Amino acid sequence: MHIAPHDNKNKPIVDADDPTVPLNYFNIVKLKAGEAFEYQVPGYETCIVPATGTVDVDVEGVKYAALGQRTLDVWDGEPEGVYVPVGAKVTIVATRDTETFIAGAKYDKVLDPFDVRVADLDKVQYGSDDTKTHRKIKHILGTKYHDKVGRLLVSELFTVGQGGWSGFPAHKHDTDRTDADGTIIETRHDETYNFRFKPNHGSGVQIIQREEGKPGDAHQLMDGSTIMLDSGYHPCAVMPGYEMYYFTILGGLSQRSLVQYFQPTHAAQVETIPGIKNMIAKFK
Repeated sequence: MHIAPHDNKNKPIVDADDPTVPLNYFNIVKLKAGEAFEYQVPGYETCIVPATGTVDVDVEGVKYAALGQRTLDVWDGEPEGVYVPVGAKVTIVATRDTETFIAGAKYDKVLDPFDVRVADLDKVQYGSDDTKTHRKIKHILGTKYHDKVGRLLVSELFTVGQGGWSGFPAHKHDTDRTDADGTIIETRHDETYNFRFKPNHGSGVQIIQREEGKPGDAHQLMDGSTIMLDSGYHPCAVMPGYEMYYFTILGGLSQRSLVQYFQPTHAAQVETIPGIKNMIAKFK
């Protein structure tokens, strides 16, 4: 499902128990310096990531100051985040004008809050210009925090260069299943994206193919588009001459680690794209 760019007025774009992606939560909060925003999401752990600007965060009395260093856009420096336990009361105060992402995943246990600063990010770069798959991934809640987070995975993904494919080879993760030996071959993870383009009048396309061998759907992506993915293979691409970014939220049904199932007709290309196996290993 594609949600076109719009002013959400600090109300959730993907609310708790959304019928399409019930395991995800997503909000964009825009504040002027000095303004405050309070929230609480029962049944969901969340992560606060300023896209731009700087905020002070209070998680039920635990304070994290000066979160976020970017000014112009998501290309202007590195991300930072604060993990918020399930159902916690949070106050965000802008110390510089901010656009802040709040990502969430359904979970049933209360853990401890913590912050993720620039030095704590888990980064990976893979693909190549030749294969048109070159990109960088900055994991905010990635493998480093597997024992500190319930089901939530939060990352920022960037195309490298201008034009190219992401999420390729096409893959899906809409079913918890194992093979005959009990090895997990796919996990159910709902996924939500928010896209940005540089320059911001750029555009891209999100493909969603529900069934092997049959045509799927294609959505034109604009700066600020949100995509909710509940099922199907889902590669995306950006037009030549533009760079693409997307903020990624993954929420698992039965576990945190993501196991992607690659589309059989394209799976052999896992062996042709440099670094992709390292990329796969980071989604845990």
